[in-house]
Amino acid sequence: MKVENIKIAVIGLGYVGLPLARLFSTKFKTVGFDMNQGRVDALMAGHDATLEVSDELLQSAIKNGFLCTTNLEDIRDCNFYVVAVPTPVDVNNRPDLKPLWGASETVGKVISKGDIVVYESTVYPGVTEEECLPVVEKISGLTFNKDFFAGYSPERINPGDKEHTVEKIKKVTSGSTPEIADLVDNVYNAVLINGTHKAPSIKVAEASKIIENSQRDVNIAFMNELAKIFNAMGIDTRDVIDAAASKWNFIKLNPGLVGGHCISVDPYYLIQKAQVYGVLPRIMSAARRLNDGMGDYVANQTIKMMNKKGALVKDSNILILGITFKENCPDVRNTKVVDIYSTLSEYTSNITVFDPWANVDRVKKEYGIDAVASLPKDKKYDAIILAVSHKQFADTNWREKLNENGVIYDVKGFLNRNIVDGRL
Repeated sequence: MKVENIKIAVIGLGYVGLPLARLFSTKFKTVGFDMNQGRVDALMAGHDATLEVSDELLQSAIKNGFLCTTNLEDIRDCNFYVVAVPTPVDVNNRPDLKPLWGASETVGKVISKGDIVVYESTVYPGVTEEECLPVVEKISGLTFNKDFFAGYSPERINPGDKEHTVEKIKKVTSGSTPEIADLVDNVYNAVLINGTHKAPSIKVAEASKIIENSQRDVNIAFMNELAKIFNAMGIDTRDVIDAAASKWNFIKLNPGLVGGHCISVDPYYLIQKAQVYGVLPRIMSAARRLNDGMGDYVANQTIKMMNKKGALVKDSNILILGITFKENCPDVRNTKVVDIYSTLSEYTSNITVFDPWANVDRVKKEYGIDAVASLPKDKKYDAIILAVSHKQFADTNWREKLNENGVIYDVKGFLNRNIVDGRL
Protein backbone atom coordinates (compact mmCIF):
# COMPACT_ATOMS: atom_id res chain seq x y z
CA MET A 1 0.00 0.00 0.00
CA LYS A 2 1.32 3.44 -0.93
CA VAL A 3 0.68 6.60 1.09
CA GLU A 4 -0.96 8.31 -1.88
CA ASN A 5 -3.56 5.50 -2.06
CA ILE A 6 -4.62 5.81 1.58
CA LYS A 7 -8.29 6.38 2.37
CA ILE A 8 -8.88 6.96 6.07
CA ALA A 9 -11.79 6.18 8.37
CA VAL A 10 -11.66 7.58 11.92
CA ILE A 11 -13.83 5.61 14.36
CA GLY A 12 -15.07 7.89 17.15
CA LEU A 13 -15.62 11.62 16.65
CA GLY A 14 -15.05 13.00 20.13
CA TYR A 15 -12.34 15.27 21.51
CA VAL A 16 -9.65 13.12 19.88
CA GLY A 17 -11.22 11.67 16.74
CA LEU A 18 -12.76 14.78 15.24
CA PRO A 19 -9.64 17.03 15.24
CA LEU A 20 -7.60 14.13 13.88
CA ALA A 21 -10.12 13.29 11.16
CA ARG A 22 -10.38 16.94 10.13
CA LEU A 23 -6.58 17.14 9.91
CA PHE A 24 -6.28 13.94 7.90
CA SER A 25 -8.91 15.30 5.50
CA THR A 26 -6.47 18.03 4.42
CA LYS A 27 -4.25 15.39 2.73
CA PHE A 28 -6.34 12.22 2.43
CA LYS A 29 -9.85 11.16 1.55
CA THR A 30 -11.30 10.89 5.07
CA VAL A 31 -14.56 9.69 6.61
CA GLY A 32 -15.45 10.11 10.28
CA PHE A 33 -17.63 7.40 11.84
CA ASP A 34 -19.56 7.68 15.11
CA MET A 35 -22.49 5.75 16.63
CA ASN A 36 -24.15 8.95 17.89
CA GLN A 37 -26.50 10.22 15.19
CA GLY A 38 -27.04 13.52 17.01
CA ARG A 39 -23.30 14.13 17.12
CA VAL A 40 -22.92 13.34 13.43
CA ASP A 41 -25.86 15.57 12.46
CA ALA A 42 -24.40 18.50 14.41
CA LEU A 43 -20.98 18.05 12.80
CA MET A 44 -22.40 17.85 9.30
CA ALA A 45 -24.31 21.05 10.08
CA GLY A 46 -20.91 22.64 10.68
CA HIS A 47 -20.59 22.90 14.48
CA ASP A 48 -18.45 21.00 17.00
CA ALA A 49 -19.95 21.22 20.50
CA THR A 50 -16.59 20.33 22.07
CA LEU A 51 -15.11 23.49 20.48
CA GLU A 52 -11.97 21.55 19.53
CA VAL A 53 -12.53 22.26 15.82
CA SER A 54 -13.70 25.73 14.84
CA ASP A 55 -16.84 26.08 12.74
CA GLU A 56 -14.72 27.63 9.98
CA LEU A 57 -12.30 24.69 9.78
CA LEU A 58 -15.06 22.09 10.05
CA GLN A 59 -17.23 23.70 7.39
CA SER A 60 -14.23 24.06 5.09
CA ALA A 61 -13.37 20.38 5.54
CA ILE A 62 -16.95 19.31 4.78
CA LYS A 63 -16.98 21.53 1.70
CA ASN A 64 -13.82 19.78 0.54
CA GLY A 65 -15.30 16.30 0.93
CA PHE A 66 -14.93 15.37 4.61
CA LEU A 67 -17.88 13.21 5.66
CA CYS A 68 -19.19 12.32 9.12
CA THR A 69 -21.51 9.33 9.22
CA THR A 70 -23.18 6.57 11.26
CA ASN A 71 -23.47 4.35 8.19
CA LEU A 72 -20.97 1.48 8.06
CA GLU A 73 -21.19 1.31 4.29
CA ASP A 74 -19.62 4.77 4.08
CA ILE A 75 -16.34 3.43 5.52
CA ARG A 76 -16.26 0.01 3.85
CA ASP A 77 -14.00 1.17 1.02
CA CYS A 78 -11.44 2.76 3.36
CA ASN A 79 -8.12 1.01 3.88
CA PHE A 80 -6.64 2.82 6.90
CA TYR A 81 -8.84 2.68 10.02
CA VAL A 82 -8.05 4.84 13.05
CA VAL A 83 -9.77 4.01 16.35
CA ALA A 84 -10.18 6.97 18.70
CA VAL A 85 -12.76 5.94 21.31
CA PRO A 86 -12.68 6.58 25.07
CA THR A 87 -10.98 4.22 27.51
CA PRO A 88 -12.75 4.83 30.83
CA VAL A 89 -12.65 2.97 34.13
CA ASP A 90 -15.61 1.42 35.93
CA VAL A 91 -16.93 2.33 39.39
CA ASN A 92 -14.11 0.30 40.94
CA ASN A 93 -11.46 2.05 38.83
CA ARG A 94 -10.85 -1.03 36.71
CA PRO A 95 -10.17 -0.58 32.97
CA ASP A 96 -13.35 -0.65 30.90
CA LEU A 97 -12.48 -1.91 27.42
CA LYS A 98 -16.06 -2.13 26.12
CA PRO A 99 -15.72 0.96 23.86
CA LEU A 100 -12.55 -0.51 22.35
CA TRP A 101 -14.12 -3.93 21.83
CA GLY A 102 -17.12 -2.28 20.18
CA ALA A 103 -14.92 -0.19 17.87
CA SER A 104 -12.89 -3.30 17.00
CA GLU A 105 -16.11 -5.09 16.05
CA THR A 106 -16.97 -2.13 13.81
CA VAL A 107 -13.59 -2.35 12.11
CA GLY A 108 -13.96 -6.12 11.77
CA LYS A 109 -17.19 -5.68 9.82
CA VAL A 110 -15.58 -3.53 7.12
CA ILE A 111 -11.85 -4.31 7.01
CA SER A 112 -10.45 -6.01 3.91
CA LYS A 113 -7.25 -7.81 2.98
CA GLY A 114 -4.24 -5.52 3.03
CA ASP A 115 -5.91 -2.89 5.24
CA ILE A 116 -4.43 -1.31 8.37
CA VAL A 117 -6.06 -0.46 11.69
CA VAL A 118 -4.35 2.03 14.02
CA TYR A 119 -5.44 2.53 17.63
CA GLU A 120 -5.12 5.91 19.36
CA SER A 121 -6.99 5.18 22.61
CA THR A 122 -4.91 5.20 25.80
CA VAL A 123 -4.34 1.66 27.08
CA TYR A 124 -1.92 -0.46 29.07
CA PRO A 125 0.77 -2.32 27.08
CA GLY A 126 -0.70 -5.30 25.27
CA VAL A 127 -4.29 -4.16 24.76
CA THR A 128 -3.98 -3.58 21.02
CA GLU A 129 -2.55 -7.01 20.23
CA GLU A 130 -4.17 -9.04 23.02
CA GLU A 131 -7.64 -7.48 23.32
CA CYS A 132 -8.49 -5.52 20.17
CA LEU A 133 -6.99 -7.35 17.22
CA PRO A 134 -8.44 -10.78 18.17
CA VAL A 135 -11.88 -9.11 17.97
CA VAL A 136 -11.09 -7.76 14.50
CA GLU A 137 -9.91 -11.25 13.47
CA LYS A 138 -13.03 -12.94 14.82
CA ILE A 139 -15.49 -10.57 13.15
CA SER A 140 -13.65 -10.23 9.84
CA GLY A 141 -12.41 -13.80 9.45
CA LEU A 142 -9.04 -12.35 8.48
CA THR A 143 -5.67 -13.17 10.04
CA PHE A 144 -3.65 -10.45 11.77
CA ASN A 145 -0.26 -9.69 10.16
CA LYS A 146 -1.15 -11.89 7.20
CA ASP A 147 -4.40 -10.47 5.82
CA PHE A 148 -4.47 -7.17 7.69
CA PHE A 149 -2.04 -5.13 9.79
CA ALA A 150 -2.04 -2.79 12.75
CA GLY A 151 -0.39 0.18 14.38
CA TYR A 152 -0.64 2.25 17.51
CA SER A 153 -0.25 6.03 17.75
CA PRO A 154 -1.35 7.40 21.13
CA GLU A 155 -3.45 10.54 21.15
CA ARG A 156 -2.04 13.70 22.70
CA ILE A 157 -5.04 15.99 22.46
CA ASN A 158 -5.25 18.55 25.27
CA PRO A 159 -8.89 19.76 25.39
CA GLY A 160 -9.22 23.53 25.20
CA ASP A 161 -5.55 24.03 24.31
CA LYS A 162 -5.37 26.31 21.27
CA GLU A 163 -1.56 26.32 21.22
CA HIS A 164 -0.77 22.59 21.15
CA THR A 165 -3.31 21.74 18.47
CA VAL A 166 -3.32 18.36 16.77
CA GLU A 167 -1.26 19.39 13.75
CA LYS A 168 1.50 20.74 16.04
CA ILE A 169 1.71 17.67 18.28
CA LYS A 170 4.69 15.38 17.82
CA LYS A 171 3.16 11.91 17.59
CA VAL A 172 4.49 8.53 18.62
CA THR A 173 3.85 5.91 15.93
CA SER A 174 4.34 2.16 15.65
CA GLY A 175 3.37 -0.78 13.47
CA SER A 176 2.93 -4.55 13.63
CA THR A 177 5.74 -5.11 11.10
CA PRO A 178 8.71 -2.89 10.17
CA GLU A 179 7.12 -2.09 6.81
CA ILE A 180 3.76 -1.19 8.37
CA ALA A 181 5.53 0.91 11.00
CA ASP A 182 7.13 2.91 8.20
CA LEU A 183 3.81 3.34 6.39
CA VAL A 184 1.94 4.42 9.52
CA ASP A 185 4.74 6.85 10.32
CA ASN A 186 4.59 8.31 6.82
CA VAL A 187 0.82 8.77 6.96
CA TYR A 188 1.02 10.76 10.19
CA ASN A 189 4.05 12.71 9.00
CA ALA A 190 2.03 13.82 5.99
CA VAL A 191 -0.18 16.01 8.21
CA LEU A 192 1.99 16.85 11.24
CA ILE A 193 4.11 19.98 11.46
CA ASN A 194 6.52 18.66 14.11
CA GLY A 195 6.76 15.10 12.88
CA THR A 196 6.78 11.81 14.74
CA HIS A 197 8.74 9.51 16.98
CA LYS A 198 8.65 5.95 15.65
CA ALA A 199 8.62 3.49 18.53
CA PRO A 200 10.19 0.03 18.05
CA SER A 201 6.95 -1.81 18.87
CA ILE A 202 3.25 -1.35 19.52
CA LYS A 203 3.74 -2.23 23.22
CA VAL A 204 6.43 0.44 23.61
CA ALA A 205 4.11 3.03 22.05
CA GLU A 206 1.27 1.97 24.37
CA ALA A 207 3.55 2.18 27.41
CA SER A 208 4.88 5.59 26.41
CA LYS A 209 1.38 7.07 26.49
CA ILE A 210 0.37 5.55 29.80
CA ILE A 211 3.46 6.90 31.57
CA GLU A 212 3.02 10.43 30.16
CA ASN A 213 -0.13 10.89 32.22
CA SER A 214 0.98 8.73 35.15
CA GLN A 215 4.09 10.88 35.59
CA ARG A 216 2.01 14.04 35.65
CA ASP A 217 -0.42 12.50 38.11
CA VAL A 218 2.41 11.62 40.52
CA ASN A 219 3.98 15.08 40.21
CA ILE A 220 0.70 16.86 40.92
CA ALA A 221 0.05 14.54 43.86
CA PHE A 222 3.36 15.68 45.36
CA MET A 223 2.29 19.31 45.00
CA ASN A 224 -1.09 18.54 46.55
CA GLU A 225 0.64 16.88 49.49
CA LEU A 226 2.85 19.93 49.88
CA ALA A 227 -0.25 22.14 49.81
CA LYS A 228 -1.74 20.20 52.71
CA ILE A 229 1.49 20.47 54.68
CA PHE A 230 2.04 24.18 54.08
CA ASN A 231 -1.64 25.07 54.63
CA ALA A 232 -1.38 23.39 58.03
CA MET A 233 1.70 25.49 58.74
CA GLY A 234 0.07 28.72 57.60
CA ILE A 235 2.43 29.12 54.64
CA ASP A 236 1.19 30.01 51.16
CA THR A 237 2.05 27.03 48.93
CA ARG A 238 2.26 29.01 45.71
CA ASP A 239 4.76 31.42 47.28
CA VAL A 240 6.89 28.41 48.19
CA ILE A 241 6.65 27.01 44.66
CA ASP A 242 7.56 30.38 43.12
CA ALA A 243 10.63 30.58 45.34
CA ALA A 244 11.73 27.01 44.59
CA ALA A 245 11.18 27.56 40.85
CA SER A 246 13.99 30.10 40.85
CA LYS A 247 16.34 27.09 40.72
CA TRP A 248 17.07 26.02 37.16
CA ASN A 249 16.13 22.34 37.51
CA PHE A 250 13.01 22.64 39.67
CA ILE A 251 9.88 21.42 37.86
CA LYS A 252 7.20 24.02 38.49
CA LEU A 253 3.74 22.54 38.94
CA ASN A 254 0.82 23.73 41.03
CA PRO A 255 -1.55 21.83 43.32
CA GLY A 256 -5.10 21.34 42.15
CA LEU A 257 -7.99 19.08 41.25
CA VAL A 258 -6.97 16.24 38.94
CA GLY A 259 -9.94 15.35 36.76
CA GLY A 260 -10.67 14.91 33.09
CA HIS A 261 -10.34 12.03 30.67
CA CYS A 262 -6.60 11.33 30.96
CA ILE A 263 -4.54 12.09 34.05
CA SER A 264 -7.16 10.94 36.54
CA VAL A 265 -8.03 7.78 34.59
CA ASP A 266 -5.04 6.45 32.65
CA PRO A 267 -2.85 5.49 35.64
CA TYR A 268 -5.46 2.93 36.69
CA TYR A 269 -4.79 1.03 33.46
CA LEU A 270 -1.11 0.58 34.31
CA ILE A 271 -1.83 -0.04 38.01
CA GLN A 272 -4.21 -2.86 37.08
CA LYS A 273 -1.87 -4.46 34.54
CA ALA A 274 1.19 -4.18 36.80
CA GLN A 275 -0.53 -6.28 39.46
CA VAL A 276 -1.12 -9.05 36.91
CA TYR A 277 2.68 -9.28 36.71
CA GLY A 278 3.03 -9.31 40.50
CA VAL A 279 4.16 -5.69 40.81
CA LEU A 280 2.34 -3.39 43.25
CA PRO A 281 2.77 0.20 41.97
CA ARG A 282 2.77 1.92 45.36
CA ILE A 283 3.70 5.43 44.24
CA MET A 284 1.10 5.54 41.46
CA SER A 285 -1.60 4.10 43.71
CA ALA A 286 -0.85 6.57 46.50
CA ALA A 287 -0.87 9.47 44.01
CA ARG A 288 -4.31 8.41 42.75
CA ARG A 289 -5.73 8.22 46.29
CA LEU A 290 -4.30 11.60 47.21
CA ASN A 291 -5.48 13.37 44.07
CA ASP A 292 -8.93 11.80 44.25
CA GLY A 293 -9.33 13.23 47.74
CA MET A 294 -8.59 16.87 46.90
CA GLY A 295 -12.21 17.89 46.23
CA ASP A 296 -13.20 16.79 49.72
CA TYR A 297 -10.15 18.60 51.11
CA VAL A 298 -11.10 21.88 49.40
CA ALA A 299 -14.65 21.65 50.72
CA ASN A 300 -13.46 21.03 54.26
CA GLN A 301 -10.93 23.87 54.08
CA THR A 302 -13.77 26.18 53.03
CA ILE A 303 -15.94 24.97 55.92
CA LYS A 304 -13.05 25.54 58.32
CA MET A 305 -12.63 29.14 57.12
CA MET A 306 -16.37 29.78 57.43
CA ASN A 307 -16.33 28.54 61.00
CA LYS A 308 -13.38 30.77 61.85
CA LYS A 309 -15.19 33.86 60.52
CA GLY A 310 -18.44 32.97 62.27
CA ALA A 311 -20.39 32.11 59.12
CA LEU A 312 -23.01 29.44 59.75
CA VAL A 313 -22.28 26.44 57.53
CA LYS A 314 -25.62 24.68 57.87
CA ASP A 315 -28.05 25.82 55.15
CA SER A 316 -25.52 28.44 53.96
CA ASN A 317 -25.55 29.88 50.44
CA ILE A 318 -22.48 28.70 48.54
CA LEU A 319 -21.34 29.61 45.04
CA ILE A 320 -19.00 27.31 43.12
CA LEU A 321 -17.36 28.95 40.11
CA GLY A 322 -16.83 26.37 37.38
CA ILE A 323 -17.61 22.68 36.97
CA THR A 324 -15.63 21.72 33.85
CA PHE A 325 -12.45 19.77 34.52
CA LYS A 326 -10.27 22.62 33.22
CA GLU A 327 -10.46 26.26 32.27
CA ASN A 328 -11.95 27.75 29.09
CA CYS A 329 -13.22 24.39 27.90
CA PRO A 330 -16.70 22.76 27.96
CA ASP A 331 -15.37 19.31 28.92
CA VAL A 332 -17.00 18.02 32.13
CA ARG A 333 -15.71 14.44 31.90
CA ASN A 334 -14.63 13.14 35.30
CA THR A 335 -14.53 16.62 36.82
CA LYS A 336 -13.49 16.63 40.47
CA VAL A 337 -15.49 19.77 41.18
CA VAL A 338 -18.39 17.40 41.85
CA ASP A 339 -16.46 16.12 44.89
CA ILE A 340 -16.46 19.64 46.34
CA TYR A 341 -20.19 19.84 45.68
CA SER A 342 -20.82 16.41 47.21
CA THR A 343 -19.06 17.21 50.48
CA LEU A 344 -20.71 20.63 50.85
CA SER A 345 -24.15 19.17 50.08
CA GLU A 346 -23.94 17.29 53.37
CA TYR A 347 -24.31 20.68 55.08
CA THR A 348 -26.48 22.69 52.71
CA SER A 349 -28.67 22.32 49.67
CA ASN A 350 -28.23 25.99 48.75
CA ILE A 351 -25.33 25.50 46.36
CA THR A 352 -25.13 27.42 43.08
CA VAL A 353 -22.78 26.04 40.43
CA PHE A 354 -22.04 28.71 37.83
CA ASP A 355 -20.20 27.79 34.65
CA PRO A 356 -20.52 29.77 31.40
CA TRP A 357 -18.68 27.05 29.46
CA ALA A 358 -20.42 23.86 30.55
CA ASN A 359 -23.51 22.38 28.91
CA VAL A 360 -25.90 22.51 31.86
CA ASP A 361 -28.07 19.70 30.46
CA ARG A 362 -25.07 17.41 30.28
CA VAL A 363 -24.03 18.35 33.83
CA LYS A 364 -27.53 17.45 35.02
CA LYS A 365 -27.50 14.16 33.13
CA GLU A 366 -24.02 13.09 34.24
CA TYR A 367 -23.93 14.35 37.81
CA GLY A 368 -27.48 15.30 38.81
CA ILE A 369 -26.35 18.87 39.49
CA ASP A 370 -28.40 21.88 38.35
CA ALA A 371 -25.64 24.15 37.08
CA VAL A 372 -26.40 27.61 35.69
CA ALA A 373 -24.82 29.36 32.70
CA SER A 374 -25.44 32.87 34.05
CA LEU A 375 -25.01 34.21 37.55
CA PRO A 376 -28.18 35.04 39.52
CA LYS A 377 -28.43 38.79 40.10
CA ASP A 378 -28.37 40.42 43.52
CA LYS A 379 -27.79 37.14 45.35
CA LYS A 380 -25.29 37.04 48.22
CA TYR A 381 -23.27 34.07 49.35
CA ASP A 382 -21.65 32.85 52.54
CA ALA A 383 -18.83 31.21 50.61
CA ILE A 384 -17.48 31.40 47.05
CA ILE A 385 -15.16 28.71 45.72
CA LEU A 386 -13.21 29.45 42.55
CA ALA A 387 -12.84 25.88 41.25
CA VAL A 388 -12.05 26.54 37.57
CA SER A 389 -10.13 29.53 36.23
CA HIS A 390 -12.40 30.46 33.32
CA LYS A 391 -11.45 33.83 31.83
CA GLN A 392 -14.98 35.11 32.54
CA PHE A 393 -14.28 34.94 36.28
CA ALA A 394 -11.40 37.41 36.17
CA ASP A 395 -13.23 40.74 36.03
CA THR A 396 -15.82 40.38 38.80
CA ASN A 397 -15.44 41.78 42.29
CA TRP A 398 -16.43 38.60 44.08
CA ARG A 399 -16.26 40.15 47.55
CA GLU A 400 -19.29 42.22 46.61
CA LYS A 401 -21.16 38.94 46.19
CA LEU A 402 -20.49 37.88 49.79
CA ASN A 403 -22.63 38.18 52.89
CA GLU A 404 -21.02 39.56 56.02
CA ASN A 405 -18.43 37.09 57.30
CA GLY A 406 -18.42 35.37 53.90
CA VAL A 407 -15.26 33.70 52.56
CA ILE A 408 -13.60 33.14 49.21
CA TYR A 409 -11.50 30.04 48.55
CA ASP A 410 -9.38 29.98 45.38
CA VAL A 411 -8.48 26.49 44.19
CA LYS A 412 -6.51 27.72 41.18
CA GLY A 413 -4.59 30.71 42.55
CA PHE A 414 -6.40 32.70 39.87
CA LEU A 415 -7.96 35.59 41.75
CA ASN A 416 -6.19 38.57 43.27
CA ARG A 417 -4.85 37.15 46.51
CA ASN A 418 -5.93 40.28 48.38
CA ILE A 419 -9.60 39.34 48.00
CA VAL A 420 -9.36 35.65 48.93
CA ASP A 421 -9.45 34.11 52.38
CA GLY A 422 -7.62 30.97 51.38
CA ARG A 423 -6.19 29.17 48.38
CA LEU A 424 -4.79 25.76 47.56
